[in-house]
Amino acid sequence: MSKIFDRLLLFIYSLAVGILSAAVIILASGLVPGRFIAPAWLPTAIIVTASVLFILSLRFFYVSLRRERTSHHSIDQRTEIGDIRISMETVENIALKAAGRVRGMKDLKARIRVNESGLDITIRAVVDGETSIPAMTEEVQRNVRDYVHEITGIPVSNVAVYVANVIQTQTFKSRVE
Repeated sequence: MSKIFDRLLLFIYSLAVGILSAAVIILASGLVPGRFIAPAWLPTAIIVTASVLFILSLRFFYVSLRRERTSHHSIDQRTEIGDIRISMETVENIALKAAGRVRGMKDLKARIRVNESGLDITIRAVVDGETSIPAMTEEVQRNVRDYVHEITGIPVSNVAVYVANVIQTQTFKSRVE
């Protein structure tokens, strides 16, 4: 709702500024007879300023009227029965679900890219620091590759795991008094 209101305000603003700047250009250039007493350089400065405002208002006017082309990125598959479209968000959540099954992985984020050979998946994680990182990341790679391929039917060409940090555990010393 606020986007529609913002676009309406932008439309009204650009229309008003466009009309005012066109009127100033016409008056300052002397196309309409009238008295305009000013220094010699002032009409030129006014015309340049009004021209810039007019061009900006045309751009804003265009932006306010054009339709948004929000493309929801998806992966399209064709079967004998018909087409299947799987959103990138769905693939991302499936990858996160598979990576989350590995013990010791926390704060997971995924990024999916599509290339000719399949999906390129990057998993960002924070680990607990108590499990071998190479063993854990290898298990994540296997789980994500197999699970995404099994659920979506899309081949996974690469799974990269980026270990961003280690969870800092709080150690409390007990105080005996």
